[in-house]
Amino acid sequence: MAEAEFDDIAETFAFLDDWEDRYRHVIEMGRDLAPMDDALKVPANKVEGCASQVWIFPQVDGQGAAARFDFLGDSDAMIVRGLIAVLHALYAGRRMDQVVAVDAPGALARLGLDEHLSAQRSNGVRAMVGRIQAIAQRHLEGRPDA
Repeated sequence: MAEAEFDDIAETFAFLDDWEDRYRHVIEMGRDLAPMDDALKVPANKVEGCASQVWIFPQVDGQGAAARFDFLGDSDAMIVRGLIAVLHALYAGRRMDQVVAVDAPGALARLGLDEHLSAQRSNGVRAMVGRIQAIAQRHLEGRPDA
């Protein structure tokens, strides 16, 4: 599921002529992202290292390497909500062992995000990816609540 959804985003980005159109598409993806319940916007779910406020709440189905990863995410910035939607497309539905193996920088480079995001936004994306992969790694190690 995750790969096909991300491939659809990459195809859309390839179709769009310039970065401004792609930027608008990311913002639209942010608008379409399901809202996160305010009760989940707690310090334990906050992603540190982002200029905007960002929360990621993992949803795991199963145990160990075969467990399937999903997450809810939200931000106070619309472009960041869109970036969360991109990461959701990249990671949702994957097994935990696949989540830790995803080459996020390579995948995001397919979209040209690495070239067009500000340094602060790039750092935020790295922080979100780090958080997602750390969650998966803890599950693989049998310590999901660590």
